[in-house]
Amino acid sequence: MTATPFDLDAYISRSQAVDIQAIAWDQVPAHPLSEDAVRALRYMQDIESHTIIYLRTLLDTRVIDDPEVATFLACWLYEETFHGIALARFVRSAGHPLDLRARSAMTVKQTVEARLTSWLAWAWPNFVAVHMVWGAINELTALTAYRRLSAVVDHPVLRDLLDRIARDESRHFYFYFKQAERRLGHAGTARVARTIVERFWGPVGSGVQPLSETRFLARYLFAGAEGRTAAQKVDATIRDLPGFAGIPLLEAWIDRTEPGVVNSDESWATARAAV
Repeated sequence: MTATPFDLDAYISRSQAVDIQAIAWDQVPAHPLSEDAVRALRYMQDIESHTIIYLRTLLDTRVIDDPEVATFLACWLYEETFHGIALARFVRSAGHPLDLRARSAMTVKQTVEARLTSWLAWAWPNFVAVHMVWGAINELTALTAYRRLSAVVDHPVLRDLLDRIARDESRHFYFYFKQAERRLGHAGTARVARTIVERFWGPVGSGVQPLSETRFLARYLFAGAEGRTAAQKVDATIRDLPGFAGIPLLEAWIDRTEPGVVNSDESWATARAAV
């Protein structure tokens, strides 16, 4: 059965910023937010705004030599940037401060990672396959996190905003997944890509936000039966890619860093009390 290709032209024609004018900003303060919800939103806003830094690393690789990928990344950056703008406005509209941090300077760790990524990209012609898999995992994780936040927080305006953002993330994921599916057709490429992902992948925001914040988000969004099911669905979807059957991803990361957190509602209460 032939996989359905990604229609890049259709994607480009629909690409646009989140319609900020359609959000009922004046109604945001009418529905209070918990401290945990604000903490999660600050994390998400920061990561969305960090997209341009992630792109900086990619621009120094052979990824941008692919016309389809380069065109997609231009739209992707535009849409993700407005996700950050919209989330920042929401947090402030809710009456909470949001300090936007400088992003021009890179840490030593980020500099080393960027150089290693660049070296690997030029040394291995099929590096773009790794980027497509990585992107698919991260976009699906982000999409799932937004849906979980919408379910956990009872706020109609936030739900509207997250639904709009989730539609973008869904299309982003589909592009990455279809690109990865095609590029992993060669067993050797799939084998190397899987090795790299297994060794180096971490949830969205790892290395950008402190580990304590990433662990908090895991506790907040993926605890209990519904959280575990959501994490399992992310992993099951990525395992459909060639060569990725059975790969440990989101659920394994949560179990490894926060043992028991996704196993029950009781463990969630205990973990939350420890934050």
